[in-house]
Amino acid sequence: MSNYEINDIEKILKENSYLGRGIIIGKSEDGKNAAVLYFITGRSENSRNRIFSFKDDVLYTEPFDKNKAINPELIIYVALREYKNKTIITNGDHTDTIYEGLKKGIGFEESLKVRKFEPDAPNFTARISGILYFENNDFSYKMSILKSAGKEGIACNRYTFDYEALCGTGHFIHTYSGDGNPLPAFYGEPKKIEIPNDIDEFANKIWNALNEDNKISLFARFIGLKTGEKSDRIINKNIL
Repeated sequence: MSNYEINDIEKILKENSYLGRGIIIGKSEDGKNAAVLYFITGRSENSRNRIFSFKDDVLYTEPFDKNKAINPELIIYVALREYKNKTIITNGDHTDTIYEGLKKGIGFEESLKVRKFEPDAPNFTARISGILYFENNDFSYKMSILKSAGKEGIACNRYTFDYEALCGTGHFIHTYSGDGNPLPAFYGEPKKIEIPNDIDEFANKIWNALNEDNKISLFARFIGLKTGEKSDRIINKNIL
């Protein structure tokens, strides 16, 4: 596949039972909206004991059953928040690292230099991040992955991808390249995919393609580029 071809997101998801957590950022086909999507999947009882909740324009992961929560520092965190004209989305508490860095005038990449992959040997789960920069009724975005340089987990490789937003196009990054023991980290560039005009089509397409046993929660947001209006969708497998 060339760099210009669009990947079939449904095929990617359906052919892989475990991609971990995933971030999608892009622009709707009609050019009216920025699109952001984040999903979590899990294999353990602890990972599956989660829901997304939204409070004061901040997206949280929370335990579905608080009595069963184990090692909450790796599974309970702020996943999305905003700072001025920027929207941050990540798969861990480095959302706050980026947010606090921006408040101090420190950029996205520089803020992440103080972080590395998760300390969950032998997997050393990658930390993935995305940020959208809004200006002049349009936006650009970056995606990042911090992952172990080797199976020993003694060094971190940091990659950042910088995109101009194009109509109908987005990029997809996820923590694992597939199932396994230990779990293999995502490799290569974020995958180029299509972004539709309808947020429900977008959210449902991804949710329905995720592995039925492993999918946990999904969040999708469309942001009007001219109006700033936000449309949000949350799908939780665990229902309160």
